[in-house]
Amino acid sequence: MAIPFRYIAKIGAYLVKQHLLGVRRYPLVLMMEPLFRCNLACAGCGKIDYPDHILNKRLSVEDALRSVDECGAPVVVVAGGEPLLHKDLPEIVEGIVARRKFAIVCTNALLLAKKIDHFKPSPYFTWSIHLDGDKEMHDRAVCQDGVYERAVEALKLAKSKGFRVTTNSTFFSDADPERVAKFLDATTALGVDGMTLSPGYAYERAPDQTHFLNRTRTKELFRAILRRGRGGKAWGLTQSTLFMNFLAGNVSYRCTPWGMPLRTVFGWQRPCYLLGEGYVPTFKQLMEETDWDAYGVGNYEKCADCMVHSGFEATAVADSVRRPWRAAAVALFGVRTEGPMAPDVSLENQRPAEYVYDENIARLSEIREHEAQQRAEQRSTAA
Repeated sequence: MAIPFRYIAKIGAYLVKQHLLGVRRYPLVLMMEPLFRCNLACAGCGKIDYPDHILNKRLSVEDALRSVDECGAPVVVVAGGEPLLHKDLPEIVEGIVARRKFAIVCTNALLLAKKIDHFKPSPYFTWSIHLDGDKEMHDRAVCQDGVYERAVEALKLAKSKGFRVTTNSTFFSDADPERVAKFLDATTALGVDGMTLSPGYAYERAPDQTHFLNRTRTKELFRAILRRGRGGKAWGLTQSTLFMNFLAGNVSYRCTPWGMPLRTVFGWQRPCYLLGEGYVPTFKQLMEETDWDAYGVGNYEKCADCMVHSGFEATAVADSVRRPWRAAAVALFGVRTEGPMAPDVSLENQRPAEYVYDENIARLSEIREHEAQQRAEQRSTAA
């Protein structure tokens, strides 16, 4: 695994502190989407299916950095939409780094060459470039020709300027394990500082609903991929070894939706990065007022097929703190890709899905009014 020691030390200290304090629920990574607007229209994306007046919204620098402070997570992932479309992104990143938080900007890299000189290399800053496979695979996934080549050129440019650069890849039901393994070999040869892998997100409003993975197919796919890379040891994966072990079906986890809370232009999304079933103005409200037991695999129909990092990587990381020998064994020997899989969580008692998208859109003005009132009160107090 290619996780820098600085990350391991800082995040490890944070985790140990939470455990010693007896904190039951705490964030590990703040997921921030300062806008939904994108310069691509990927078939598997459910983040750009909003009317223009919402796509034109931006999270202000003030609100973004207040959210970083309010949440307190040691890592901040800035995504979207395409974050490089946000004119104040350099200031947001600078503010995150100044707080000694790890800032990771997820980008399709189409604007990176144009914008890169507005950013400074730092051990606390990483570009995470979206690559869903080789040229044909990626261009098909993003529904536009030529994107892979531009992304790779931007990746090389960022490396040449001294930035830390990783890639993020999402694979769907039509992924060929042999081809994915060759892609990971080729990406490694580019000199990237790490790679993250994930099964396809089951966004309920994504245009393409036919290629999302169910849990059985996810385990089979990741076993087949990892088998071709010595259980994952052949590649610099910047993910918990136990999360990869989970994707391969060797352990059964419950999700930790509060581990990667999401802040958007709507507010704090309830309950998690993938499910938008309500929004609240503050992180405190998210943590204290969300009925966490109503969500997750086995609890809610929408969660039945989920094995995504936003729900399960925090669980895996917490498990590595409780059982470090288990994480060490996977790191040493690689992920097991043969033999029986762990029993899965029963879906027998899950509640049926609810669809609340339109209600959430209607609440946007209410949330923004509340935030404006908060800012006015803060300015009045400061004066």
